[in-house]
Amino acid sequence: MHSAAVQKRPWILAALMMTMMLAAMDTTIVSTAIPQIVSDLGGFNKFSWVFSVYLLAQTITIPLYGKFADLFGRKRILVFGILVFLIGSASCALSWNITTLIIFRGIQGLGAGSILATVNTIAGDIYKIEERAKVQGLLSSIWGISAIVGPTLGGTLAEYVSWHWIFLINLPIGILALLLITSFFKEKLIVQKHKIDYKGASLMLLSLSVFFVFLLEGGQSWQWSSFISIALLLTSLACGIAAIKVELKHPEAMLPAWLWKNPTLAFTNLAMVFMGMVMMGPETYLPTFAQTTLGLGTIASGFILASVSLGWPTASALSGKLYMRFGFRNTSLLGASIVIIACLFFLAIPYPQPVIWLIIGQVLLGAGFGMLSTPSLVGIQALVGWQQRGVVTGANIFSRNLGQSLGAAVVGAIFNGSLKNSLKDSKILKDQDQILTLLHHNSLSNSQHKWLQESINIAMRQVYIALTIFALVIVIWLYFVPNNKPQQQPNH
Repeated sequence: MHSAAVQKRPWILAALMMTMMLAAMDTTIVSTAIPQIVSDLGGFNKFSWVFSVYLLAQTITIPLYGKFADLFGRKRILVFGILVFLIGSASCALSWNITTLIIFRGIQGLGAGSILATVNTIAGDIYKIEERAKVQGLLSSIWGISAIVGPTLGGTLAEYVSWHWIFLINLPIGILALLLITSFFKEKLIVQKHKIDYKGASLMLLSLSVFFVFLLEGGQSWQWSSFISIALLLTSLACGIAAIKVELKHPEAMLPAWLWKNPTLAFTNLAMVFMGMVMMGPETYLPTFAQTTLGLGTIASGFILASVSLGWPTASALSGKLYMRFGFRNTSLLGASIVIIACLFFLAIPYPQPVIWLIIGQVLLGAGFGMLSTPSLVGIQALVGWQQRGVVTGANIFSRNLGQSLGAAVVGAIFNGSLKNSLKDSKILKDQDQILTLLHHNSLSNSQHKWLQESINIAMRQVYIALTIFALVIVIWLYFVPNNKPQQQPNH
C-alpha cells in the first residue's frame, strides 16, 4: 500500500467508527426514551417492535450487503447504507404514531445492515493482517461505549429536549462520516456484468424474516407450542430449503456453497453463533439483576454492563501478536477458554455479589470476546481474496447476530422458567410482572424482600450455567477449525 493511501487511513478509520457508532448506538438509545415516546405517540402494546424491527431488518440483510459489497464495491454499499440510515432517522423523528415509528425504524435497520456488513470488510481491505487486531479492537470498543452513551443520551434528550432528537442527532454524525468516506476512501473496481440471484435472495429474506418473528415474539405474544409459532417455524424452514436449492444452482449466490464446504469458514461461523448467545446473557439480564438484587441505580448497573468494553478492545489488540505467532484457531481457543473462566467466575461469586467482582467478571468476559472474535474474523478474511471478503465478513457478522437473537430467546426462557419455578407457591404476587414493582416499593417485609431477591439470584445463576455450556460448544466448534497461519491475501 503506497504512502498516500496509508496517510488517508486514519480519516477512513474515523469515518468507519462514526458509522459503526450510528448502528450500535441506535440499538440502545431508544430504551430510556420509550416512556416519552409512548406518551406522545401511544401504542404501548406495540413498543417492543420499536426494538425488534430494527434488529430484524439489520440482521436479515447483512449477508446480502456482504455479497453486494463484493459485486459492486464496498464504498457504494456503505454510502447507500448510510443514506438509508439517515433517511430512516429523519423519518423516525417525524413519526406521527407508533406504527409509522416502527416502519421507519425498519428503514433504519436496513441501513444498519449495510454498515455492519461493510465496515469490517473495509477495515480488512485497507489494513494488513498484523494491523487488523488493533483496528478491530477500536471498532469493537464502539459497542461498549454505545452501551453507556446510548441509554444516557437517549434519556437526557427525551427528558430535557425532545425524544425526536434521539434520531435527529444521527444526521450530523452521518453526514460527516459520508464526507470522510467519499473524500478519502478510494477503491479500484473492475466493471463486470453480474447476474444477481434475486429469487434466492428473496427466499432467504423471507425465511429469515419469518424465523426472527418466531424468535422475537415466541413466548411473548404467543406460546412457543401454539399453532402460530409452529406455522411460522415451518414456513421459515420451507422457504429456507427452497432458498438453499436456488443458491446451490446460481453462479453468484448470496451465500455460496463454498462458505459451508470450507471447514474454517463453516466451523468459525458456528462458533460465532454461540458467542452471540453468550453475549446476550449479561446484556439482557445483568442490569436488572444488579438493580433488583443488589439495589444499584440505573447508572451503576449500566456501568457494570459496559465494563465488558474495558477488556474487549485490549484483548482484541493483543490478539494480533498471538495469532501471528500461534495461528488464528489457537488464539480463538484461548479467547473461548477465557469466556468459560469468566462464566465460572460469575458462578463462584457468593451472594450478595460485591460490585467490584461483577466488574472484574465483565472485564474478563470482554477479554475473552476480544481474544475470540478478532482472530476469528481476521482469520476468515485472510483465507480469501478481495472478491470474497465481503461475503465471508457478512456471514461472520450475521452468525453472531443470529446467535444474539437465539440467545435472547433461550436465555429469556431459562431465566423466566427458573423464576416461575421459584415463585409457583408464592402468595406474595400473582404474576412475575409484579416483581419489579414490589421490589422498588416498601410494601414487603424484609424476609419477603430477601426471598424475591434470592429467587432472581437463582435465576441468574441458571443463566450463567447455560452460558458456560454455550462457551464449551464454542470450543468444540473451534476444535474442527484448521489452525491456519497468517497469510496476506491480495486486495484485487
